[in-house]
Amino acid sequence: MKTPMLTVDVIIRLSGDRIILIRRGRSPYRGSWAIPGGFVEYGETVEDAARREALEETGLDVEIKDLLGVYSDPRRDPRGHTVSVCFTARVVSGEPEAGSDAADIGIFHIEDIDDLELAFDHRKILEDFRSRYRE
Repeated sequence: MKTPMLTVDVIIRLSGDRIILIRRGRSPYRGSWAIPGGFVEYGETVEDAARREALEETGLDVEIKDLLGVYSDPRRDPRGHTVSVCFTARVVSGEPEAGSDAADIGIFHIEDIDDLELAFDHRKILEDFRSRYRE
């Protein structure tokens, strides 16, 4: 039986309605902006995976705050069916620095992302984030 791959995404919130995105250094979507995240390793909780991926890709130690949602469209990743658990987080320590498969790192005001080329279904995820935190 074939099953979906499990991933996490973590929206790292900064003061002033700013977030951190990474520019992907690898395919798929090489050169596009993305929410930090990646695959959950065997034996790892999704929360631990989100913290690990945030640290690997941004150099930031984060505290998970909220579950934003679960994104499971079978077409969301061209590599195959993935299900992503998306969290919001705040920075505990560290300085933003691109790492792992990130070619660059950027800090964006959440209202200024409309013109960015975004990977996967990250536009939908960020629209959900904006809607939730505007309320």
